[in-house]
Amino acid sequence: MKRGKFSNEDRIRCEILTMQRTGKSKTPRRHGPKKASSTEKDPVGVYCRIRPLGAEDEECCVDMISSSTIQLHAPDGLKANRNGEYKETQYTFKKIFGINTTQIELFEEIAKPLIDDLIDCKNGLLFTYGVTGSGKTFTMTGAPGDGGLLPRSLDMLFNSIGSFQAKRFVFKPDEKNGMEIQNQVDALLERQKRESQQSVPKTPSSRQRADPEFADMISAEEACKSENVDEDCCYSVFVSYVEIYNNYIYDLLEDASFDPIRSKPPQSKILREDQNHNMYVSGCTEVEVKSTEEAFEVFWKGQKKRRTANTQLNRESSRSHSVFTVKLAQAPLDADGDHILQDRNQVNVSQLCLVDLAGSERTSRTRAEGSRLREAGNINQSLMTLRTCMEVLRENQMYGTNKMVPYRDSKVTHLFKNYFDGEGKVRMILCVNPKADDYEETMLVMRFAEMTQEVEVARPADGPIYVLPAGRRQRHQASRDEMSRRIEERGGPGNSDDPNLLNRLIESLPALPPSEVVDAFDDQTLPRLVEVLEKRQHIRQMISEQFKTKANTLMSMLQQFDNQHSAKETFLHNQQSKLNEKDKVVVSQRTELERLEKKSKMLEYKIDILQKTTDMYEQDKRSLQHELETREQRLQRELGERRRLEQRMHGVVTDTRHKWEKECERRVNAKQLEMQNKLWVKDEKLKQLKAIVTESSSTGGASSTECPEKPARPSRERDKNITQKRSASPSPTPGNVFKTRGGGQAVQFTDIETLTQECPTAPSRKRRSGSAEGRVQRENNENVPPVSSSSHGYQK
Repeated sequence: MKRGKFSNEDRIRCEILTMQRTGKSKTPRRHGPKKASSTEKDPVGVYCRIRPLGAEDEECCVDMISSSTIQLHAPDGLKANRNGEYKETQYTFKKIFGINTTQIELFEEIAKPLIDDLIDCKNGLLFTYGVTGSGKTFTMTGAPGDGGLLPRSLDMLFNSIGSFQAKRFVFKPDEKNGMEIQNQVDALLERQKRESQQSVPKTPSSRQRADPEFADMISAEEACKSENVDEDCCYSVFVSYVEIYNNYIYDLLEDASFDPIRSKPPQSKILREDQNHNMYVSGCTEVEVKSTEEAFEVFWKGQKKRRTANTQLNRESSRSHSVFTVKLAQAPLDADGDHILQDRNQVNVSQLCLVDLAGSERTSRTRAEGSRLREAGNINQSLMTLRTCMEVLRENQMYGTNKMVPYRDSKVTHLFKNYFDGEGKVRMILCVNPKADDYEETMLVMRFAEMTQEVEVARPADGPIYVLPAGRRQRHQASRDEMSRRIEERGGPGNSDDPNLLNRLIESLPALPPSEVVDAFDDQTLPRLVEVLEKRQHIRQMISEQFKTKANTLMSMLQQFDNQHSAKETFLHNQQSKLNEKDKVVVSQRTELERLEKKSKMLEYKIDILQKTTDMYEQDKRSLQHELETREQRLQRELGERRRLEQRMHGVVTDTRHKWEKECERRVNAKQLEMQNKLWVKDEKLKQLKAIVTESSSTGGASSTECPEKPARPSRERDKNITQKRSASPSPTPGNVFKTRGGGQAVQFTDIETLTQECPTAPSRKRRSGSAEGRVQRENNENVPPVSSSSHGYQK
């Protein structure tokens, strides 16, 4: 453990020394310019929608407690705990929509802010999640007369930018997740080229009759628009529709060539990374649309190709994840407010992904077999990968770890990894079916959805700020209206081709008199005709002069406009030169800013390393402090044990000393008694020997002489008293006392005593004496009683 800590510290010191020498730090790969530069983060918005029950008599397992809390209780046939008690769990979300929630209420709360962000050059991700049959497709698509989030989002988008859309093919996808901008002539040529090529799929026309399956999805009363539209920009909308089936991506808008002999299966698409490190589907069809009807017609075209099947849980169950992408391209107008700036760097592209995830399901309930079983396995695997990514993101953000998020394990997570890294807002709608049969699946998806709320996504940056002044489109339109009004007031050539005006002009001339000449002497008809023709000639000359005057005036106006245009071009050229200078300043400042950012990153990295080192030292300090406290406590315990052991040993020593004192006293007494007995035996032997000698020396008188009295044997009262005292005193037992199984006690002796007894009657084999003294000795030994064990005549 200590070896690992020291190695980490050495590694951190080496990194600090390396940074100090090279002046560079290991910074993570930065994303494109649209990446959020601020550190502010917003949690993933999770909403819950409860669908109505299919039948009134069905059992419900979901209760809505408040606008943000939902309660899930086990059905009657299921015991949630082992002890047989019912378990009720509560889950909290950002907002919960009950069974009476309308589509418009759901749209205004969830999708409408995402459309505002889309117009403001911010990305967004909205996906529905839940068990099969919980109402995900209805929430996203809706029904005729009751449109879902997708048609309402399209309607709001086109209501907002309808009058500011660019002509077709002005914006053109570059097949690399970017946009190119074309002038009016190139756009016209592109339009004619597309119309001439029948093989190329045409952009659907809004003049076509709408499909009755999706007609009247939104009523006119429910239409809404955004107030964040920049009137000085031109917009174009592109849509694409793909599905992820068995972890493969297929383009639902691709028109495959029809081969009656051998039909080709659809080709899967691959994911690529653009120059801004954003993921996109390579080769995906992007269709430019100009109205809600066109966009929804494209959607319905792809929807008919989506893979659905009839399962045990749903009559039309989605077997794939569908992704409908709305891409909005916008570019500013020039200084005159007439044409779009032909600068690709000024084009901003934002997109909103509307995802309808396939429902999670258990194969035991769907009774799927074959391909359906494989589809269900891939669906559950992709959803499990999504849960794993959310858990790893949550762990990295809450505990400061740096685990790798397994985005690449599934196409769904790999496609949307930029959104979770800070490319836009993320919103999830959890669709719940309250019937009791879906209790276990509903509990799992609610746990995942509640955990997802703890994942934070970096807040996207604000929209671009243009240097050109605002209100250019309005000024251009006002100048055009003013010019038209002035030309009309001055009788300009704008109305010269009007036949009614020409007829009124002819009628204003003097009428020709009757010119019939009756005779040769008529002198009135010709002069009258000449007079009228002269008047007409005079009027014609006046009109010609007036026309010349108007023409001169118009020429002067045109010259004035040319001068103004030249002045504007000069002014624009000056402004362009100033702008180039400003761009140079901006580039230099940007370079300085990048240098400072790198320096700041390096300092942050050093601070992070120092903070980690400090934390490591603090942790070592806490661990050593804890170890010191533990050792002090152990020392105190050992001191207490030592004191208790000393007291115990002192008591054992005292008891042992008393025991051996008593044992020595007993042995001394026994030895004294033994010596007394030996002395008594010797006295008896001596007296018997004296008696025998006396009897043998005396002849006759000795028979009548009385034998002297025998000396009394030493009394054993003293020995008995000593034995009684030993039995009465609490002397320690010479052994270990332990309890038996029957409840009694037993003694295991530790001292072993060896008892030996001398036999006084045994004859001596070594010495055979025939003398009287030896014989007397043997006789005396026979008369001496043996020493019993009670007299302590034994050796230990």
